[in-house]
Amino acid sequence: MKVSEAMTRDVQIARPDQTIREAASVMADIDAGAMPVGDHDRLVGMLTDRDIAVRAVALGKGPDTMVRDVMSSEIKYCFEDEDAEEVCQNLADQKIRRIPVVNRDKRLVGILSLGDLARSAPEHEVGAALSAISSPGGAHSQSADGRW
Repeated sequence: MKVSEAMTRDVQIARPDQTIREAASVMADIDAGAMPVGDHDRLVGMLTDRDIAVRAVALGKGPDTMVRDVMSSEIKYCFEDEDAEEVCQNLADQKIRRIPVVNRDKRLVGILSLGDLARSAPEHEVGAALSAISSPGGAHSQSADGRW
């Protein structure tokens, strides 16, 4: 199965010039812990509820802080035509629960989460990924050099 068959296509996107208050409000409305950050149709970052808590609130930054100031700007992503099972294993290896999906022109086309995979991939693969992601230790950040 390809990533495009499992991913969520209707993705809310934060803007770098948006306040974290606005982005957090959207995250609350859609019940999401993360949002891709886009500038036009280019993926420029990822904003998580943890970014807001650790990079803003914990450092005394207010709700009018710009998304660009707390987002992870170097993020991991996958391609829509990749094998979903391989991406599932990579999520486990990198200890991340969701990943933006781009086309081969590197335009954002969706997001793939463990929940998406749970609905589409064989149960044992998702269970193994969740187990690996949930084990202590290792990198817990979207900050890296892009694709794994």
